[in-house]
Amino acid sequence: MVRKQDTPLPPYFNLDPEAASAKLGEPIDTARFAKAAAFAGRGRDDLAKRGYAPDGRKRLRKFSTWEICRYLIPVAPAHLRRVLNKHPDLPQGEGHAGAKWFSLEEVLRLRDHFAEEGVSTKEYRPYRPKGLPAKVVAVANFKGGVGKTSTAAHLAMSAALDGYKVLVIDLDSQGSMTSILGGQVADEWQTVFPLLARDYARHLQSENRVREAAGEPPAPLDETLTEALEVSLQNVVQKTHWPNIDLIGAQLNLYWAEFQIPVWRMGLKSWPLWDALTAGLEEGGALDDYDIILLDTPPALGYLTINALAAADILLVPLGASFLEFDSTGRFFDMLYSTFASIEEGENAARRRAGLPEMKFEWDVVRAVITRFDAAQQTDLANVIQAYFGDMMNAYRQEYTALVGQAGESVSGIYEADYRNFNRETYTRGREAFDRTYAEFKELLIGSWWRDAQLAEAEQKEAENGTPQTA
Repeated sequence: MVRKQDTPLPPYFNLDPEAASAKLGEPIDTARFAKAAAFAGRGRDDLAKRGYAPDGRKRLRKFSTWEICRYLIPVAPAHLRRVLNKHPDLPQGEGHAGAKWFSLEEVLRLRDHFAEEGVSTKEYRPYRPKGLPAKVVAVANFKGGVGKTSTAAHLAMSAALDGYKVLVIDLDSQGSMTSILGGQVADEWQTVFPLLARDYARHLQSENRVREAAGEPPAPLDETLTEALEVSLQNVVQKTHWPNIDLIGAQLNLYWAEFQIPVWRMGLKSWPLWDALTAGLEEGGALDDYDIILLDTPPALGYLTINALAAADILLVPLGASFLEFDSTGRFFDMLYSTFASIEEGENAARRRAGLPEMKFEWDVVRAVITRFDAAQQTDLANVIQAYFGDMMNAYRQEYTALVGQAGESVSGIYEADYRNFNRETYTRGREAFDRTYAEFKELLIGSWWRDAQLAEAEQKEAENGTPQTA
């Protein structure tokens, strides 16, 4: 008879305290954090630069004729070849592995040609009404790990491939978006920080003029504020390896804005701190120079996020199909309500006393987006989330695929991945996950533009006729 072996005890029993103590090493002081940060910084730079060009900068890959006709320009490959043969002045691409490959700059030139010479019923350029400002889109949730940055990055890349000109603003001091787009940020003066400081400095200058008129001493402008007055939006915008995506990057020191902004507010209680980013975008001409401005926010409802949300026309809130993320997102919406309702209440009390019209925060549209979705495991919970959020929920659930995972590991977007490195089915499925997210976003985008255009037209008719018009 074979004796049954005893079931081994769990690994947390019979631990030796003396042996455990020997594994601790020396006590850790603050200097050890600096050493760990230095090593991590070197490792981060090494990993981030994998796949970079020898000069240490990212390069966007080229696109094949198959990709162009399948995803970028709605023409048949044979027709594209005929057009290229007929117009030798157009980009001809580079021949490789039996196909022609084009840079995105060349693709944009080809798109312009078809928009001017092609069939009028096809959409060669995306909808963008003339005379209206860019749409500002904030991607936010105060829970980390919900796919916020990856969603924002892929929306920016999708829009760029679609032909829109995009400005991406990284407001997260972790700088993940900056790494994805290959940005180089030396210090906080290459982030949005000086734009926020400049807005405060200008309000302080206005306050000083009032004080001077009243015979009161002015409030001093320190060195930071004086320097910020010389900074413009163009000083902090940098080009990326995408020809139609620009970036305002982030780095660790940007987090100091969360401490500095309330100090400024205490020094000048009339300063509308939530409008600082909006003012920077308007004064810098960004609303005219770009089609879409994408704001990637930190995983917190701090002053940077409040600025992003106040500036936004469209708010996207990513979350996973889990109880904890659903719960956290519900609390996020509750905090949004309490925060912005509080601002409205305080401001409007002062406005009523001054006989001024009341202010109100408004967004064209707000949508929650399920990310990293696993249909086999999460469908029931996703349906529950959909039922509770109702019309504030995107219909499409963004699937997690092998392509998405590999792109994340290489600090790149899926649109930067060369399909030749994947099974064609894997590539198509992975791309579809974000193509469908972009399609739903684009519908929100063009719908809000169209509504704005109708309102502008109605206002113009009212001004011309002197009678109210309905849009």
